[in-house]
Amino acid sequence: MELIKQNLNTYYPQFDEDLKHIIATNGRIQKFKVGETIMQQGQFLKHTMLITRGRVKLLSEGEDGEEFFMYYLEAGQACALSFVCAQKNKKSDLDATIIEDTEAILIPIELMDELMIKNKSWYYFVLDTYRSRFRELLDVIKSVAFHSMDERLSYYLVKQKNAYKSNLITLTHEQIANDLNSSRVVISRLLKQMETQKKVKLHRNAVEIL
Repeated sequence: MELIKQNLNTYYPQFDEDLKHIIATNGRIQKFKVGETIMQQGQFLKHTMLITRGRVKLLSEGEDGEEFFMYYLEAGQACALSFVCAQKNKKSDLDATIIEDTEAILIPIELMDELMIKNKSWYYFVLDTYRSRFRELLDVIKSVAFHSMDERLSYYLVKQKNAYKSNLITLTHEQIANDLNSSRVVISRLLKQMETQKKVKLHRNAVEIL
């Protein structure tokens, strides 16, 4: 209970003391390893998760099994979709995969309605989460609809740089291609062009932004 409160103080300082106490009393900490799938399309969710460490990748899967990258979850964030699914007992529309060892506070869905009605700091947190995810999805839609692949790649690399807080992005060409719904050959060619232009330096399973 005390560890949950410490994590809430560090990563969710906007929560009032009453909300922190409710979450610490009813929630639990769970750790996930790289490669684990913690949410699948068509699955009913039993918890809402508050991320306190690590990184989670959200994907949408097409009818033919192709994957489309949506956004990442990091410390201090929560999945807006989990709020909706938890409250309305709906199935998930996305897959969530652990890409860095992750720790999260799990909150039972039974608390969702009560928290939304009785606690303003939770209510505003949910609204802010919806807004930020909506902006991210708009960015994805705009990049697909209005930008060429080289522009999308440049934008993607900048987002990764900000997320990793480092110029060295440890992703393979295959992973980048999957995130951008492209092919490895196309991404490798574009990255090589960017290296020639001295915008990036290519390493084994990593890209350095110059």
